This record gives sequence, structure tokens and C-alpha cells, in this order.
Amino acid sequence: MQMEMQITVRSTEIDGNGHVNNAKYLEYLEWARQEWNTEVGLTPEALDQYGIRLVTVNININYKKEARQGQKLAIMTKVEKVGRSSFALSQKIHNEAGELVAEAVTTRVAVQNADAKSCAIPDELKEKFVIQVGG
Repeated sequence: MQMEMQITVRSTEIDGNGHVNNAKYLEYLEWARQEWNTEVGLTPEALDQYGIRLVTVNININYKKEARQGQKLAIMTKVEKVGRSSFALSQKIHNEAGELVAEAVTTRVAVQNADAKSCAIPDELKEKFVIQVGG
């Protein structure tokens, strides 16, 4: 399953070069990850039941094309890989013309609320999104 979120570039997201500031893309990706969490059922309440939270430990992003004020962007998010305590999300941002604007792989790790140490993702939670791999 791939989740898509639509946004419109706002004036406050533009830098001195007249295009979206590079740091704003990280915000766009975060917004899409939060939507993805909700869509697959990894809500704060669900995570709290297991005494864990998900933290982002790495983001690799490639900027491909400028985005400008007023453009509509689509952010696609899907699971790329699942491990014992971590998983990687593939995220792609396209403009209205379908051109790739940016692509990223974000690695997230499950950590215990009590001590912030990594832990296995509970099978019951993993089942909520593991079916996406390869889909």
C-alpha cells in the first residue's frame, strides 16, 4: 500500500532563490510520515500500549527539481524494508506535471519509552505495515 498526501507550496516556504527551501522538504516528508502512521494504525495510542515510540534516525534525500510557490505537490510514502527494530520508508515528492521533485529514504527505529533504547517492533504493530513491502 502506498499512501499519498497532497500539499500546496506556501510563500513562507520559499527561499531567496525563489524556490522551496531545502529544509522545508524535510517538513513535507515529516507531514507525510505522520499521515502514513495514522493510515496504518501506528498512532501514539497504539504505540503507548507497547511502551514504545518510533524515532527517525536517518534521512537520505535527493533533490531533483525546483518547486515554487503555489505548486501542488504529491508526497508518496511506502515501506521499503522492515527489520527487527527498524524499518525504512521510501518517500517521493512529485509536482503537478508528475515530475520527481525529491526522493528520500527515512529510517525509523522503535525505542522503549522507559530508557529510549532500541527494541523489537511488536509483531502486532509490524503486521499493520509489513504487508506494504513490495506492494
